[in-house]
Amino acid sequence: MLSAVGRNVGAFAVACLLVVTQEPLSGCPFCGVVGESLAGRRDAADAVVVGEAEGPAAADQAVFPSQRFRMHQVLRGDVAAEDAAVNARVDRPVEGTAILFGKKAGAAGEAKPALRRLDWSAVAADEMLLGYVVAAPGIREPAARRLEWFIARLEHPEPAIAEDAFTECGLAPFEAVRSAAAAFDAAKLRQWVGEPAIDQRRRGFYGLALGLVAATAADPAEARACVAALHAAIEAPADDFRAGVDGLMAGILVAEGESGLDYLDGRGFFGPAGAPEIPPPARPRPLDQRHLLSALRFAWESLGETIPRHRIAAATARLLASPIVASDAAVDLARYRYWDAVDRVAGLWDTLGGDDPAVRRSVAGFLAACPLPAARRHLDRIRAAQPDLLDRALRSAALPR
Repeated sequence: MLSAVGRNVGAFAVACLLVVTQEPLSGCPFCGVVGESLAGRRDAADAVVVGEAEGPAAADQAVFPSQRFRMHQVLRGDVAAEDAAVNARVDRPVEGTAILFGKKAGAAGEAKPALRRLDWSAVAADEMLLGYVVAAPGIREPAARRLEWFIARLEHPEPAIAEDAFTECGLAPFEAVRSAAAAFDAAKLRQWVGEPAIDQRRRGFYGLALGLVAATAADPAEARACVAALHAAIEAPADDFRAGVDGLMAGILVAEGESGLDYLDGRGFFGPAGAPEIPPPARPRPLDQRHLLSALRFAWESLGETIPRHRIAAATARLLASPIVASDAAVDLARYRYWDAVDRVAGLWDTLGGDDPAVRRSVAGFLAACPLPAARRHLDRIRAAQPDLLDRALRSAALPR
């Protein structure tokens, strides 16, 4: 029988492992880390000013680079005019014109703070970027409507505009991206997902967007062309560290639904046994299974209407055979309440758990959460052989991941 410690810790493991997100995805899960957009900084600022750099950057007291700027034009905010220059934090040294964002650092409710009483940050900006920041739709406007404006500026010739447009797309909820799908240029997306020179961080989002375009295209030929571009991009030879594959996979699942799962299986992404006839270098790389797990998580959260969740969970269970993602797959299966995999998850303790505490944690958490009698039997078997390891694993599983 499971010990009192195991039962108590197992109860915590249930609470930790069975947290299933109910809210829509709050941002692109395939875009990496994106910062605050320029429109977001503009709308959060108490003052927005155009200035000119005076002198080189130097570290301030907070060890952030700081430069002095001479004020030229107030774009937003009611700031005192007697101060003509301020120090502002910068991400990198600025030469020439910049746009400055100031937030109140003085007394709350001060109607007209002096410039020196604002905390300032600055971004280098030429005339084109200044116009972009002024014209960008406000953050309080409907997400899909404002996203259409930024979609039109993806891969803009001005790098700062292209980067910020991508940031806006990366921050947008998936439903907003879906609603704005008609704003994407299908031909450009097909080019970008297959272009070696494209920023690898952006490829995943473009793959997802191309899948949305394919799924909503009125012209079947257009849809087929989009799917073909996704297939070509994911099958292209690449090194083990290519980025954006998870977004390409998600795009395939968006465009093709269950058939997309079958396609990924046929390409061997679930394991070498799925498609042994695929020769190198086109054969999937081991790290691609981590990309696949990410795409399956996205499908669970956002594609339940087109891909039955039991198929997504069953596909996740197949990744238990992959040492690189087995631990994370077991955690996902517990969150999905996919107890059909109880024997396979328990088997990880003996095959991978001997050298990997993370695997033991995941197995123990899954078994403690699983209501099936088979889970109790597996726990009893493991406890009889390795009681101390099991107790440590159960306690670890009860901690937030």
